[in-house]
Amino acid sequence: MKHFLLVLVSLLITSQNFAQEKPSNYFDFWIGSWDVTWTYADGSPGKGTNEITKVLDGSVIQENFVGLEGAYKGFKGISISVYNQAQDKWYQTWQDNQGGNINLTGEFDGDKRIFRTALVEANGQRIYSRMVFYDIKKDSFTWDWEQTTDGGETWTLNWRINYKRRS
Repeated sequence: MKHFLLVLVSLLITSQNFAQEKPSNYFDFWIGSWDVTWTYADGSPGKGTNEITKVLDGSVIQENFVGLEGAYKGFKGISISVYNQAQDKWYQTWQDNQGGNINLTGEFDGDKRIFRTALVEANGQRIYSRMVFYDIKKDSFTWDWEQTTDGGETWTLNWRINYKRRS
């Protein structure tokens, strides 16, 4: 009986914690100053920074990415992420200094926070891309840029960035 009560209390506490997190706060973990690192296919390192702030009365998340080393040295990009309460959806728009423009919609899979592109058709293939935030801790998380050509059955990793909060 004691074991059952412990499990029940644990489930109630976990449920309350999830219930307290509002959809409009799902990406608040990202707010802050980050050092970011990654490894290229040839094994060489890449480094950058990412400054994430809330703007426009705290209703919009603004990202400012800068590549500092490797092939992405000098690469800069910004994104704006917003929760649309009427549609109960997150949206993000990315722009960069190389002419990149990507529009994404937020979704969630367990503890993963995901922004996904609309379908793109190129060279006879139907392609979706997504960024996945996971292994989220107070001072670190992992971000993957992935792509699928089979409707999401399998995903190919294109770029993994490790985030570490700057103190």
